[in-house]
Amino acid sequence: MDKALRAFAWTMGLACVAIGLFHVIGGNAAIPGEAGAGPTIDSLGRFLGAIFAGYGLVWLWAVRQDPVPARVVRWLAAVFLLGGVGRLLSLAVHGPPHWFQIVLTVIELVFPPIWFWLADADERAARTRPAPSAVG
Repeated sequence: MDKALRAFAWTMGLACVAIGLFHVIGGNAAIPGEAGAGPTIDSLGRFLGAIFAGYGLVWLWAVRQDPVPARVVRWLAAVFLLGGVGRLLSLAVHGPPHWFQIVLTVIELVFPPIWFWLADADERAARTRPAPSAVG
């Protein structure tokens, strides 16, 4: 389980940094169905892309800790879940968005329960690992 948590966290961190930078660089062109949107959406998309890249960096920081801190994983999962809930609210208020946004909504609602389940896997594994011996 601890290896699954680490692999999942590395993948999430790298994906979020890449997606975030794609939005910072691409602006409106990075938003499915919104290439012709105006400067306000472009500004918002680039700003949120930077925030998402930072979110990915926190995943990468967390996975480099020994053990991976369960509390941080749970907070990151909760933030991601909140994003999915926000998309559901948008769907309820404004109707269905571009199909790709529906796919992202599903991902944002499915992944957090997995992270909540795996969150303390590395901390549990660390308690059973032998302590490193001091070489003198």
